[in-house]
Amino acid sequence: MTDTALAHDFRKADWALVTGASDGIGRALAVEAAKAGYNVILTGRRTDRLEAHAESLRRAYYVMTICMTADLADPEAAEALWQEAVKDRRIAVLVNNAGLGRNGAFSEPEGWPRETESIMVNVIAATILMKRAVTHMAAHGGGRILNVASAAGFMPGPNMAVYHATKAYLLSLSEAVAVEAAPAAVFVTALCPGPTETGFFRADTAERATVLTRLLPLPSADLVAAQGWKAMEKGRRVIVTGWVNKIFTFAVRLGPRRLTALITGQFLKRRW
Repeated sequence: MTDTALAHDFRKADWALVTGASDGIGRALAVEAAKAGYNVILTGRRTDRLEAHAESLRRAYYVMTICMTADLADPEAAEALWQEAVKDRRIAVLVNNAGLGRNGAFSEPEGWPRETESIMVNVIAATILMKRAVTHMAAHGGGRILNVASAAGFMPGPNMAVYHATKAYLLSLSEAVAVEAAPAAVFVTALCPGPTETGFFRADTAERATVLTRLLPLPSADLVAAQGWKAMEKGRRVIVTGWVNKIFTFAVRLGPRRLTALITGQFLKRRW
């Protein structure tokens, strides 16, 4: 793909749809979209936070903003969200950021509701929105999709088994569809950050404190979002943020998978 093709300008009053936009990386990616000149559709579960953020974007960047409250753990929510988003609008950028996780043994029965929601949000909803976006963008001259995967997608994660598996799925899907969709000028990027300072770590049923998050300084959501957005604009297919994450994701490809799982499991142990 030539630099000229990658530099194609998809803006001109087009829209960016950002999921999980009320907090963390999603909130920061909504800022990046507005800064780049896109009108922004913000979606998430917290209407009050979405509306406050939408107002701040309108005031700071003079773009149009729309809030669409949606719980993507609902099997029908992703399709309904997309149909509402494309009414009289061209979606030029999709940011699949919404994500859920859980820290705890796979054998714990009480973890299943949260793990079910994680699969619905991280896999099912992300796939539906991505599939709709590829078709829509191809019919409207192109577009960009930024899937917020994770460095976790490069390795099995004992004590966070379902979360790591969902991110491995999203990473693989992104790389495959990037090849398929490129001829239609639809460019797909997988953003793979490591642990980041977001509400994800503060949620009672999310990842919580682990050995890994205590050992490493956590980068800000703003920094991760800026790096991811820049990579998307350049047409990169995968971006791993942070030098520690780059080293780790490269190293795990060289060692035995069983050893990788054992080491990762030690890092993901909970510390209350």
